[in-house]
Amino acid sequence: MSTTAVPSRSLAALPDAALAEKRRPWYSQAPIHVVIILISVIWLMPTIALLFTSLRNIQNINTSMWWTLLWKPHELTLENYNAVVHSTGTVGMGQAFLNSLLITIPATLFPILFGAGAAYAFAWMRFPLRNSIFLLLVGLQVVPLQMLLIPLLQMYTTLGINGTYPALWIAHTAFGLPLAIYILRNFMSGIPYELLESARIDGNGHLGIFFRIILPLTTPAIAAVAIFQFMWVWNDLLIALVFSGPSTAPMTVVVRSLVGQFGNGWHLMTAAAFISMALPLVIFFSLQRYFVTGLTAGSVKG
Repeated sequence: MSTTAVPSRSLAALPDAALAEKRRPWYSQAPIHVVIILISVIWLMPTIALLFTSLRNIQNINTSMWWTLLWKPHELTLENYNAVVHSTGTVGMGQAFLNSLLITIPATLFPILFGAGAAYAFAWMRFPLRNSIFLLLVGLQVVPLQMLLIPLLQMYTTLGINGTYPALWIAHTAFGLPLAIYILRNFMSGIPYELLESARIDGNGHLGIFFRIILPLTTPAIAAVAIFQFMWVWNDLLIALVFSGPSTAPMTVVVRSLVGQFGNGWHLMTAAAFISMALPLVIFFSLQRYFVTGLTAGSVKG
């Protein structure tokens, strides 16, 4: 009775780099792990302190440090959150949250829609001064947006739209387009040209290629742009202060007003900060798997 040996992958079949990695003792990378953990702890420390402070009342905050909550969990309270949610003012926290959504969602979608079309044109269409215009758009990223606020405000005042949602949408779309076009164009230029040729043979024009081939393959880059734009618009304070009105103020403006409304009650701002952080965290972790792919794809081509 004979048996047939099942071929197995030996160490000799491994590449040199993989073989060296396999033979390396586990403790050789311990210093790297320690450094990474240390950096993570240092980076998270302010956020943890902010969270613990938001869960303590003002008496405990004034008499002890935030880390005492680790061995005194009975001090946990939601007083700060209740005070923030039920705060009175021109715009309450609930309306401010809705305003932030009404500002952020269109201001995220518009740069993606316009940027994707422009990126396709820069990547695969031929027209005069294509590269020069693209370089000009990329160069606009270094222009401080503070230089454009006063001219834009004068234009909005003339048109009578300052303090409205469209004013904020236009501003955020204009400021977010250069980076959106840059990321999407680099990603699209890495798509194999043979796919586009096959689509043309099947009778597709630019619109058919864009919607049937380019957009489905560009999902990681679109997700990366969506994360960036959503975070920037949601956390924006400067543009909101200049172009929003009393009824369209987002959460950042309302959280800022808590200082004047509650005097020195800075502990209430910690609770308001965590309320405003909830949705961006959900968006980031939901699209995280696309984030790195969208940023790195096309980075060495185009």
